[in-house]
Amino acid sequence: MAGEGKGATPAVARATARRAIRVATWNINSVRLRLPLLKKLVADLAPDVLCLQETKCPDELLPRESLAALGFPHIAARGMKGYNGVAILSRLPFAPREGDPDWCARGDCRHLGVELDAPGGPIELHNFYVPAGGDVPDPAANPKFAHKLDFLREATEWARARGPARRMVVLGDFNIAPLECDVWSHAQLLDVVSHTPVEVEALAAWQRAGAWHDAVRHFVPPPEKLYTWWSYRARDWAASDRGRRLDHIWVSQDLAGALRGQVVLRRARGWPQASDHVPVMVELAPR
Repeated sequence: MAGEGKGATPAVARATARRAIRVATWNINSVRLRLPLLKKLVADLAPDVLCLQETKCPDELLPRESLAALGFPHIAARGMKGYNGVAILSRLPFAPREGDPDWCARGDCRHLGVELDAPGGPIELHNFYVPAGGDVPDPAANPKFAHKLDFLREATEWARARGPARRMVVLGDFNIAPLECDVWSHAQLLDVVSHTPVEVEALAAWQRAGAWHDAVRHFVPPPEKLYTWWSYRARDWAASDRGRRLDHIWVSQDLAGALRGQVVLRRARGWPQASDHVPVMVELAPR
């Protein structure tokens, strides 16, 4: 599994799930508005676990029956009206984690953790939606940017206190494109929120603290360009191709050898009523 191939059918995925699992992340930008697109995603990628961000839906209004009908009997969500919100949909059983931090003491539904019942033993899975940070890259002038840096600082301290990760996957919309080849123009975006040096270093510090491995760049090493987000402001997103890689999947070092493939579903940006983000998936064969 690599690139953007057609992907396996759900039946094939269930067969391969005995030896491997497919874990995907997507900033859906409203789960109720884009519910029909989830059916397309499942047909294309056949994920065993799908983590969503920006569900924009309080828990009591989450369309659980429709999500379960797509083949996900196990669902956890942390949502609120109108913005933010995360959810985990799974074919595999899981246990919700208790006691994870309330980041920046805001209760704003940006993180959800579970213990997956995975082949070879439990896998700790964390779904994050990192604050976007507004438009001005100055924490003194922009409270949204200050919140973003505070969130990353707390996440780094949390990871450092726990020590090097074991059998763990951390993923989601991190709202930072860390590498020069993760943006369409490094020089022109150095002062643009999502690619500023202070954000890039903050994300790198979080990654180092958990000793996590970049699962997508494992297969698509620099300097190859790779994007997961294209602005709604572009008249023709595909022609201009001014993208950024804001969506990430990290795995603990002990799972790096279990990586079998990745997909960035670029064509999803062209779906009707598309999100500005596209789904990202990796396949793991943990032992």
